[in-house]
Amino acid sequence: AELLFMADFSSLCSSLCCQCGVPIPPNPANMCVGCLRAQVDITEGIPKQGTLHFCKQCERYLQPPGTWIQCTLESRELLALCLKKIKASLSKVRLIDAGFIWTEPHSKRLKLKLTVQKEVINGAVLQQVFVVEYIIQSQMCEDCHRIEAKDFWKAVVQVRQKTLHKKTFYYLEQLILKHRLHQNTLRIKEIHDGLDFYYSSKQQAQKMVDFLQCTVPSRSKSSQRLISHDIHSNVYNYKSTFSVEIVPICKDNVVCLSPKLAQSLGNMSQICVCIRVTSTIHLIDPSTLQIAEIDGNTYWRHPFNSLFHPKQLEEFIIMDINRVQEKKKSAGAGARSNKHTLAEAWVQKTSELNTDHQYFCCTHLGHILNPGDLVLGFDLANCNLNDEFANKMNPHSIPDVVLIKKSYDRTKRQRRRNWKLKELERDREGTDTDDERQYQEFLEDLEEDEAIRKNVNIYRNADVPVESDTDDDGPPRISLAEMLEDLHISQDATGGEGANMMT
Repeated sequence: AELLFMADFSSLCSSLCCQCGVPIPPNPANMCVGCLRAQVDITEGIPKQGTLHFCKQCERYLQPPGTWIQCTLESRELLALCLKKIKASLSKVRLIDAGFIWTEPHSKRLKLKLTVQKEVINGAVLQQVFVVEYIIQSQMCEDCHRIEAKDFWKAVVQVRQKTLHKKTFYYLEQLILKHRLHQNTLRIKEIHDGLDFYYSSKQQAQKMVDFLQCTVPSRSKSSQRLISHDIHSNVYNYKSTFSVEIVPICKDNVVCLSPKLAQSLGNMSQICVCIRVTSTIHLIDPSTLQIAEIDGNTYWRHPFNSLFHPKQLEEFIIMDINRVQEKKKSAGAGARSNKHTLAEAWVQKTSELNTDHQYFCCTHLGHILNPGDLVLGFDLANCNLNDEFANKMNPHSIPDVVLIKKSYDRTKRQRRRNWKLKELERDREGTDTDDERQYQEFLEDLEEDEAIRKNVNIYRNADVPVESDTDDDGPPRISLAEMLEDLHISQDATGGEGANMMT
């Protein structure tokens, strides 16, 4: 400690301390520093020890009464939090300086070095340096309590799609993983027609709903139920439910548009093929290559359904195919696809190879089909179309066959697939062979559609040997340049709790 005073420099004489008689420069207290400290302790009443509460799960500190804040070691935020603990005691002294003394990060101790001043006997100002030690105690915050409880939730987002195929959900799962929106969920439950996301707050659930509306064509509605009410503080406790309905259209569906909607999209044909579902529904007219995008609001104003179930796909063989030069656009026609080639083909069902029955059709797959190729499609000539708009169409305007995609050997594709995807951790009601088949079809769609791949994180599978990307003219494959290395973080050498605290 040291004694601060206003000295009269014109007087060079010294005086004796009134307690011990030691010669000292003149000062208002007429005492040396040692005797003055023995008489007065300016740090009296300031606690030399304190406690900080730390949540190990989210690594936040408690700021009383109930706020948890993120602080790094020896940061200004943590220093302010420590000083607030002794703010009332520091009101009688003047704080000059404050700083941390280095401690072992795993010691659960923080040491604060403080310098204070106070006016004592006869106007003399005494300055003193002391150390305050804080003990870090572990305490789980309320948010982490809810996460650990797994059954305690305040909001749920119910995502539904009234289809028998889960391609849209598999795509949505990858988007959620890429943008890390699953980190705040308490629980994810998978049911037969959708997913349920449970949250600890309504704001987090609303954030998920906003994300869904931006990534898939959908509509939502919300409701809430009163759980409790405190009449003294007028606090209400609600549980909120958000219902999100995704349009019931998936990739490779054949749809029939209403005449009004088809006319507004550039006079395209009512019979179209869905080639992709992202934030909008991407449609293509297989007879003209005209394309259109339909967002969620447009769909709900002019709804339409899929004409066929994916299990109704039939296998055809290409008997003959001719590429067609670009047709002249009709008045008011919209944009055409540059990634597809228009072709006219004669096809025959593989189940009718012993007959001479062939079908003529126009297809948008002329860039990948050759005579002898196998292709999957829908037979419209021999089916009963139970659709409001298709039943009112001129029969001559309905094609006999609509080709959907080229058929490859699925077993060979699985064996050569040297990449993988991550999945959400969720509670499942049970999986069957149909779910596995649909998931394999989704993986095949990723290989065939580069536009969807851009929104998905694809990881290299080290268990499958790397082959040349251009070794043959087989099924489409994903190049190594599009794959990410899967990161595996091993536990720190110190192990246990210490490793978790490392930053």
